[in-house]
Amino acid sequence: MIKNEEFQDEIGDNHVSLSAKNPVRDDAFDITDDEKIEKIKKDVESILLTLGMDLTDDSLKGTPNRVAKMFVKEIFGGLNPAKKPKASTFDNNYKYGEMLVEKNIIVYSTCEHHLLPIIGRAHVAYISNGTVIGLSKMNRIVEYYAKRPQVQERLTMQIVQELQIALGTEDVACVIDAKHLCVNSRGISDIESSTVTSEFGGKFKDNVTRREFLDYIKLETKF
Repeated sequence: MIKNEEFQDEIGDNHVSLSAKNPVRDDAFDITDDEKIEKIKKDVESILLTLGMDLTDDSLKGTPNRVAKMFVKEIFGGLNPAKKPKASTFDNNYKYGEMLVEKNIIVYSTCEHHLLPIIGRAHVAYISNGTVIGLSKMNRIVEYYAKRPQVQERLTMQIVQELQIALGTEDVACVIDAKHLCVNSRGISDIESSTVTSEFGGKFKDNVTRREFLDYIKLETKF
């Protein structure tokens, strides 16, 4: 555990990840979702009261409960391995051997440094070696790993690794282009900038195959 608060702030402000896996404790699921909601509800209430908000106001009365349910059931629901989507795969009976690209998958995630939204698009591709996956499952894999406190580099890697396991091939690629509200709405407050991350496996490490993929998604960024 890093004790230096100034160094911790520097890591967060520069969006540096120290772990390739989400830092989840071993006892993360020892209590139920309902128990988590009750605990978070009290914490949110305490934050709002500390900020000076009047929680007797009709507009704010339900806010602690709404936020708690949103954290557990929605935006951080991907932390729970029980919610991991089953990757339905099939034999490639029609012998399609070219690249398959699923582009413009909407990404809604949350920066783990400031708990502010990351909003963007993921572009995912693979080349079958005998197995194909249902198109909607690619979207669901992106959604599952996005719905947790995240770092964009890690998210990109997790999507590729999950598809590599499901498809039994290294030939998987992912590019994410996203806006981070911790950059756009605070700190430097640069509303125009976005962050692009990529992970290329197997044949996608070849420049020709990689360029074909990037041409499909019309991304001009050079890697």
